[in-house]
Amino acid sequence: MGGHAKCLLTWAALAAAVLPAIWGGNHPAQAAGPPAVQELYTLKAHKDDVKCVAFSPDGKLLVSSSQDDTVRLWEAATGKEVRTLRGHRAAVQGVAFSPDGKLLASASLDETLKVWDAATGEEVRTLKGHTHFVTSVAFSPDGKLLASGSVDKTVRLWEAATGKEVRTLKGHADIVWGVGFSPDGKLLASASQDRTLKVWEAASGKEVRTLKGHADIVWGVAFSLDGKWLASASQDRTLKVWDAATGEEVRTFKGHTDAVASVAFSPDGKRLASGSADNTVKVWKLSD
Repeated sequence: MGGHAKCLLTWAALAAAVLPAIWGGNHPAQAAGPPAVQELYTLKAHKDDVKCVAFSPDGKLLVSSSQDDTVRLWEAATGKEVRTLRGHRAAVQGVAFSPDGKLLASASLDETLKVWDAATGEEVRTLKGHTHFVTSVAFSPDGKLLASGSVDKTVRLWEAATGKEVRTLKGHADIVWGVGFSPDGKLLASASQDRTLKVWEAASGKEVRTLKGHADIVWGVAFSLDGKWLASASQDRTLKVWDAATGEEVRTFKGHTDAVASVAFSPDGKRLASGSADNTVKVWKLSD
């Protein structure tokens, strides 16, 4: 994996904007399987590795972040570059749209997060507090909070409107690679190099439970859209599904031949998609 952060948000966005169409609209379980995927266009402008991509909530824009220190916005329908957002002083590891699509948040190896106006590309504010590289970022479902993970082993919560740090969540013994809110915004999950996931109360910052079972780094985490399940992606080449209410491990999926970097649920919660360092995407059936 080369020590690089994994973009959880890529899969969250793809699950919301792309996978429903691939899997047959509102009834993915009825599809015989994902159809052949046609490449529409290639977006060329970044000068170094692309670390993360995400769709806007309305699907009209695509945002990408890169090792070249920039964030770029593109028209999703045409692939035309809309603008380049400059301001970070190091690689931008993660990026996310706010639920209303008006703001963008970016996480960087310069130890900061930035919030941008998605319509103009103007930098709205810089969030400082982490003491090492920032690896991941996520908006709460109501858009009021931002969560970030870092090499400093913490998860931090911020007011999206002001940039004020609300609290620091400490408990992981190593790098936090991924963060994600439950659909109702009450819980926050984090994935760590310490081989665990943690679930926290978003309102209080209280640690609810620690999920242990993976044999190596946990790169990504995602809640199902009904909030009942939590999925995790690991360096140990497996995916795991957990009961979000109890923390019980429900199922382990094996099949990838290298680290699993990202995971997403289908809209009806009946399938999982996973992205791996073995250069494949796999789709897994959870139930009939």
